[in-house]
Amino acid sequence: RHPASGYVQGINDLVTPFLIVFLAPHVEGEVEESDISKIPTSILEEVEADAFWCISKFIAGIQDHYTFAQPGIQRMIFKLQEICRRIDEKLHSHLVQYDLKFLQFAFRWMNCLLLRELPLRLVIRLWDTYLAEGKDFHRIHVYFCAAFLINWSEQLRCRDFQDAMLFLQNLPTDDWDLSRIEVLISLAFTWKTLYHDAPSHLVSNNSNANEDGFFD
Repeated sequence: RHPASGYVQGINDLVTPFLIVFLAPHVEGEVEESDISKIPTSILEEVEADAFWCISKFIAGIQDHYTFAQPGIQRMIFKLQEICRRIDEKLHSHLVQYDLKFLQFAFRWMNCLLLRELPLRLVIRLWDTYLAEGKDFHRIHVYFCAAFLINWSEQLRCRDFQDAMLFLQNLPTDDWDLSRIEVLISLAFTWKTLYHDAPSHLVSNNSNANEDGFFD
């Protein structure tokens, strides 16, 4: 469906929420704890087809995330850094001071859309919002990532490079519930409303924003 896109590490993660949602009506209890082999082959084939259609449609809006050099992801990481600088200058300055590049931790956030940072049940809730945004969901994702990062500001500002990286790679979200996600979603929409249509509020003097509020 998308010949310009190629396989990159982590892209297979993106089908997981769709599979879970489509399998849920056919099992008792949690899908992750169920014996999928007991589901009839005909049902599994339907689930596979539906999941394939959904992931194809989903990726259609972010094809440049998975082309050579992944320029879409690069733009999103740069936008994340600018949002952080504008909203939480202390955190941004701390990360700069310890030479902690946003690319080092946020690449996975953009590539796998937080599937490895949040419990699956919360990812499904978050993606429900993304899907409601249509093909432009990548914009709200950047603002959600900003809210997600700034949520840990206090913990990060007391850590040096090594400790901060270890913390960011193993964020303590296992005990989060829906209310935590919904607060961050609300923040993301608030910041998007404030800044997306006014990119000059975000850019530094040597940056150029395009008409989408992203950066070339």
